[in-house]
Amino acid sequence: MPSKRSTTSSSTPSSTPSKQQQPPPPSSSTLSSSTTTSSTQPSTKPASASSRSSSSTTIAAGSNDASAIAAALYNTYWDKTPQRVKLLDAFMAFLVVVGGLQFLYCVAVGNYPFNAFLSGFSATVGQFVLTASLRMQTNEENRAEFTSVGPERAFADFVFGSLTLHFFCVNFIN
Repeated sequence: MPSKRSTTSSSTPSSTPSKQQQPPPPSSSTLSSSTTTSSTQPSTKPASASSRSSSSTTIAAGSNDASAIAAALYNTYWDKTPQRVKLLDAFMAFLVVVGGLQFLYCVAVGNYPFNAFLSGFSATVGQFVLTASLRMQTNEENRAEFTSVGPERAFADFVFGSLTLHFFCVNFIN
């Protein structure tokens, strides 16, 4: 294999520009997706366009990039998100789990008291929507969009909406 590389590099200097010959070929242990694609493509393309090739090294590098993006997103969320918003996110995750469990129970066991299933499932979905609204209105980053609604008013609206929602859900059960 190295002999083919030396014969091709000795036969191509007269036909290729000198810019593509300057970087030495990397060894197989330090081979990365950017060096392999940049040696085969012109140097005028950006690195993001060269990482879209279909070679196996870019697929492995893409999975590392996705995990790095997920880790950066996770770290940024825990460092920059206020504690109040994290609490609302945890409650919303709990509502998703409860709604999923109710749906799975309905599918697996049955829905004999159908009013009870509809009431419980609509209570979880409605509470999720009300909590998402509270999260949007109390988040500091959205302060410019909700200038007329303060955090106290948003919480009062949330409590009133929750009481109204649960009143109708309890009455729907019979």
